[in-house]
Amino acid sequence: MIASLEKLVDVLTTLPAIGRKSAWRLALHLLERPADQVSEIAQAILDVRSKIVKCRRCFMYSETEVCEICSSARRDQSLICVVEKSHDIFAIEKIGRFRGIYHVLGGALSPLSGITPDKLRIPELVQRIKDEKPSEIIIGFGGSAEAETTALYLAKLVKNSGIRITRLARGLPAGTELEYVDQITLGQALNERTDIHYGE
Repeated sequence: MIASLEKLVDVLTTLPAIGRKSAWRLALHLLERPADQVSEIAQAILDVRSKIVKCRRCFMYSETEVCEICSSARRDQSLICVVEKSHDIFAIEKIGRFRGIYHVLGGALSPLSGITPDKLRIPELVQRIKDEKPSEIIIGFGGSAEAETTALYLAKLVKNSGIRITRLARGLPAGTELEYVDQITLGQALNERTDIHYGE
């Protein structure tokens, strides 16, 4: 076999949801494209890696120190939606209904997998709450058991702050991550969000 082609296939299989068969199709597609198109793809990948940083306020991907959402005067700065990952923000933004800002936690609590509160951006969220004094925190997670555990943990953290803490409505399919939820269902879940009730 052709060593350089095999190498490209091996690299492509490291991407999410790309099996060996799909990797071969992509590799052959790239091989058949004009050189300038392939160079453009390669340059776009290099640009993303060199230009994109994480917003120092919400930890969303950005080309500036503070992202466009955090710095926008049109956004409701008193409404913070906490999400697991940056791509959850892309899913919510596609709906076009949410006018607040975000906080990317970096995942959900999963002690069995070694993901404890200190491995997430929970201290940064607590500091933001102290500094910014938002009126509401929305837990914008999917329907997994880890998401539920994290939501209850965050609710207990802020329960004495006087800040309203809500979660997306229960219309979300159990175990589903936000990036895979259709826009209509996600929009309804956001609009019909409910207060989180927790034990003492």
